[in-house]
Amino acid sequence: MLQLGDMSEYVPTIGLEIHAELKTQTKMFCRSKNDADEKRPNVNICPVCMAHPGTLPVINREAVRSVLRVGVALGSNLADYTEFDRKNYFYPDLPKGYQLSQFEYPLVSKGELAGVAITRVHLEEDTASSMHEEGVGTTIDYNRAGVPLMELVTEPVIHSAEEAGKFARELQLLLRTLGVSEANMEKGEMRVEANISVSKDGTLGTKVEVKNLNSFNTMERAVRYEIKRQIALLEKGESVQQQTLGWDENKQATFPQRSKEGSADYRYFPDPDLPSLKLSELPEFSRDGLQKSLPELPANRKGRYISLGVKSEDADAYVRDLGLGTFFEDVIAGWEKQPEKVVAASNYIANDLVKLIRDSQAVEPRDIEKRDTEVQSEISISAQNFKKIIDMVSEKKISSRSAKDLLAECVKTNAEPEVLAKERGLFQVSSEAALEATVADVIEKNPTVVADFKAGKEAALEYLLGQSMKALRGAGDPETLRRLLRTKMNA
Repeated sequence: MLQLGDMSEYVPTIGLEIHAELKTQTKMFCRSKNDADEKRPNVNICPVCMAHPGTLPVINREAVRSVLRVGVALGSNLADYTEFDRKNYFYPDLPKGYQLSQFEYPLVSKGELAGVAITRVHLEEDTASSMHEEGVGTTIDYNRAGVPLMELVTEPVIHSAEEAGKFARELQLLLRTLGVSEANMEKGEMRVEANISVSKDGTLGTKVEVKNLNSFNTMERAVRYEIKRQIALLEKGESVQQQTLGWDENKQATFPQRSKEGSADYRYFPDPDLPSLKLSELPEFSRDGLQKSLPELPANRKGRYISLGVKSEDADAYVRDLGLGTFFEDVIAGWEKQPEKVVAASNYIANDLVKLIRDSQAVEPRDIEKRDTEVQSEISISAQNFKKIIDMVSEKKISSRSAKDLLAECVKTNAEPEVLAKERGLFQVSSEAALEATVADVIEKNPTVVADFKAGKEAALEYLLGQSMKALRGAGDPETLRRLLRTKMNA
């Protein structure tokens, strides 16, 4: 464990580099299938992505469009001119001996997300997958080689692990909302690298890059550890070495991998086999057209829910959980001018339905790091039947207590709510004549409570109301019962 004195003197500065595989049909520069779920090794390959001599790459239009749509969503500048460069380095997972990327002319520059300024977003090709197995050695699967890869670089304006985690989660949500990437970290579809430095005056210190961070929580732990490690070095009068580090999950510590390269080490130069692009001459990439293609963005969607009266934390859940959010949208469709129904529906979904789902699945609350399976498939009650329950509560045909019981039964059976309510005797009885016998019986059985009420204790009335509702199995109209109780006790 790192032992430190006062850390408050030091200011951490963090910049993130985030890679996300794009959800296109084919790879970045060839016709090979882009399939992250393929388990058989080396089947989605061709002479182009395997770098056979004489083959020529062709730019994937959909990949370019995906990155530009991300740029529009971030409020970024879109390039007029762009080109692809060769990034030269040798490693077994790189068939050509160089990676096709973008250096001087990225597709997207500037922009902002979650209060963090963006430097650039560019497009490149992914490398193959290396698998290390003890006793066997290293094997390479080239299915991933050449898959379109978006890289987003932030400005070094993040100052805590928590802020870094929030940004990465918001980016994952945005990519999924736009439909450009699944961004599953556990599948390697989204990878985060953190550049970290510390100083006493807030200026940029010597930075290190921590790579291969495969979850948000892992990234936050690595950033916290690295901040403490660098402060410990400076406190001892030592210097921080610029290098690339890995993260050891077992030891919960960073470890050196190699000296940090600079851009000169990669010997970037424009790729002679790919044309440069003048995007303003391509109507399909116009900003107006791209803007029209965007769905409702997460922040706007959350704001719409809140404006209807939904609690902020519930609105956040509907935005982040695609299945739950789709169900909520289906339920509130047509209720735009009935916010009281929207609020009621949200309360029953967030407090009751989600609990019923979790209990039936015997799972812990969702981990937002993991790709949520479609909650829609786990909800056995249809949105239409759920709407009927909310309608019955709003119209005071059933009580809130009865609505909870009815919801639980409908989730189990997906039966028609009206039929179940009738079979179970859940429809509220509001006729005074039908309720008088129950009220008289409750008053007779609780003389002490009646005396308390007559002595001025209002809480006694609520107790008697509860006893009346219990006797009626929740089917009595509370207001009618309350009025009858007052009348008979004051008589």
